[in-house]
Amino acid sequence: MFRKVWFASLASNFGGMIQNVGASWMMISLAASADVIALVQASTTLPVMLFALAAGAISDNYDRRRIMLTAQGFMFCVSLGLAVSAWFGLLTPWLLLGFTFLIGCGNALNGPAWQSSVGDLVPRPDLPAAITLNSVGFNIARSVGPALGGFIVAALGAVSAFIINAASYVALIAVLARWRPPKVERQLPRETLWLAMGAGLRYVAMSPNIRSVLLRGAFFGFGGIAVQALLPVIARDLVRGGPLTFGLLLGSFGFGAVAGAFFSARLRRRLSTEMLTRLCFLAFALATVIVSLSTVTALSMLGLVMAGAAWVLALSTFNATVQFSAPRWVVGRALALYQMATFGGMALGAWLWGEAAHGVSTEQALHLASLALLAGGAVGLRHPLPPLEALNLDPLSRWRAPTVAVDIEPRSGPVIVTIEYIIAQEDIVAFLSAMAERRRIRRRDGARHWALLRDLTNAELWIERYDSPTWVEYIRQNQRVTQADAEIGQRVRALHRGPNPPVVHRMIERQVGSMPSVRPP
Repeated sequence: MFRKVWFASLASNFGGMIQNVGASWMMISLAASADVIALVQASTTLPVMLFALAAGAISDNYDRRRIMLTAQGFMFCVSLGLAVSAWFGLLTPWLLLGFTFLIGCGNALNGPAWQSSVGDLVPRPDLPAAITLNSVGFNIARSVGPALGGFIVAALGAVSAFIINAASYVALIAVLARWRPPKVERQLPRETLWLAMGAGLRYVAMSPNIRSVLLRGAFFGFGGIAVQALLPVIARDLVRGGPLTFGLLLGSFGFGAVAGAFFSARLRRRLSTEMLTRLCFLAFALATVIVSLSTVTALSMLGLVMAGAAWVLALSTFNATVQFSAPRWVVGRALALYQMATFGGMALGAWLWGEAAHGVSTEQALHLASLALLAGGAVGLRHPLPPLEALNLDPLSRWRAPTVAVDIEPRSGPVIVTIEYIIAQEDIVAFLSAMAERRRIRRRDGARHWALLRDLTNAELWIERYDSPTWVEYIRQNQRVTQADAEIGQRVRALHRGPNPPVVHRMIERQVGSMPSVRPP
């Protein structure tokens, strides 16, 4: 199934690349200013920044196949509307931006569902290779599609590019319609959209590894998008070419991305994740300078080959790091937040570098973008990426819901939990260190108001306290504990000196004023 979806996605990516050439070149004919031309790229990436988190929450709580079918069908309809509008000469700059924005919305809905589905289609050790193969498929289309798109636009016009893109969705829709993934039985009710989005934000905020990826992805997207956003202007003004030249430059970027993907496994074996990322920042900065100074098509193509290789290596490394750092229940939201950070950087960069090119010059805008990339590489000194280690993020599955003596419903709450530990004086430092990590894990998985208390009359008695808003959220929180989290629990229990295991109290909060009054007969 991964192979079938991969080939169908390849066909769809070809159509998307051809459509991008048509949209960018049509915008040149509709509005000659560099800032408006650069907005084509911004309008494609901005929806990911705006809607990806909601899309990630939906992908973690609903059937991912249906989500992808909905997204592909929506993009088919929008692409068909774009083709019809262009055919009848109805397009204006802002209408064209509106269509590309809507296509970006479809991509925002589809992205988290498809990327998180990869982990369900291949074994976890093969995940980095599968992610890289996705990049290869996209960049095979990028390497050939733009050149083909440039030829189509030059020979037949931009309308033909829009029609081809609309037709390219058919194969993927057909494959997804025939896919029957195994259904997973849910033991708990689905989270509401707002709760699911909040859980995703909380998990990422309490996960240092994912936070580092988001920061570096935002820097890379901000600086790296300059070349792609300004490429129509580079083709027209710096190398004095037409739509075919524009397609060749885009194809060079895609060819470099494919070449980089084929070398990715070898580079990952020889370099650490952080060192590979820094080299990608440096190589892309150098490529940006080459493109800014070149007036020869061949030299610009060489610089874009280097940029494409750095692009795919960096983004596939970011993606794999996120997937290795998030369990399955939240991986869609983690990927969505990564996309929001990266594509948000792209959207901001596309607008800013377009304004810089319009206000100063294209060359100066590219020089500033290269400096931003160097700054993003230097950020790794303070926020390095973690190594790609296969952490066991499967559910621990040791926790069982306790038998309760009070009538309680799933929505009852808040639930207060206290755990009593007996800690010797010489173990306090180690205990506090372990509890700091315990606090992060508890809060990451949904616990609120976590606190560590020490008894004033018994110096060896320590109490961990936290609460959950409802009983079902308390169960959900305990089911989110992973195999990798078990180490902290073992460290804490090893420091407990009592004759019995730590004493756990689960209580439900009750307000006195809400109790019924008792009247005498």
